[in-house]
Amino acid sequence: MLNLVDIDYEVKRGRSKMKILDRLSLEVRPNMLTVITGPNGSGKSTLAEIIMGVKTPNCGQIYFKDDNITDKNITERAKLGIAFSFQQPVKFKGINVYDLLNVSSGELISREEASKYLKTVGLEPEKYLLREVNDKLSGGELKRIEIASVLARKAELLIFDEPEAGIDLWSFEDLTKIFKKLKTEKKTLIIISHQERILKIADQIVVLDAGNIKTQGTPKEILPRIKGEKR
Repeated sequence: MLNLVDIDYEVKRGRSKMKILDRLSLEVRPNMLTVITGPNGSGKSTLAEIIMGVKTPNCGQIYFKDDNITDKNITERAKLGIAFSFQQPVKFKGINVYDLLNVSSGELISREEASKYLKTVGLEPEKYLLREVNDKLSGGELKRIEIASVLARKAELLIFDEPEAGIDLWSFEDLTKIFKKLKTEKKTLIIISHQERILKIADQIVVLDAGNIKTQGTPKEILPRIKGEKR
């Protein structure tokens, strides 16, 4: 499904350069849930943004369904079937939730279908469908709406950057139910997270450290190591 080969990414800090990703290679197989975790500054969010095309690697290759997409932009990758949920949801002044779901879907969808996406993320359609996506919504509401918009895209590869961020009242159990449901629908998921409840439902956990993969494996293999390191 997705292959990253020797991905390098660095940024300038004054006169020097800081390497964020260091010759990282990773395979994400189809119909699996891969959780990428690691300490702050390990390169998790940068990796997610490089997969989506938000950032461009200094070198390396990215393959999606055997096609080289390294030089393709965000729009082109979205058309190929990749969707991305930012850690901090984007606000759209003048656009209501129903409009956003239509834009995300790429076609005019019925209010009934739009309501289905909102119900999936725990929002009452009659209260939110015509609300503007602006500062009057809480961080948790914006996060849920963004996840609903990702679901509306019907993409094959879904990338979530710390989806639990900003969700206070909405339980982790409800959040994990969405990911479990997507797995049954044969979606491929990449989730950036350090929450144990999300790590436990993964098919594969990838631990980053200093811009490269420290270890990877099943939750049964990786979780005891992570817990041991925190002691």
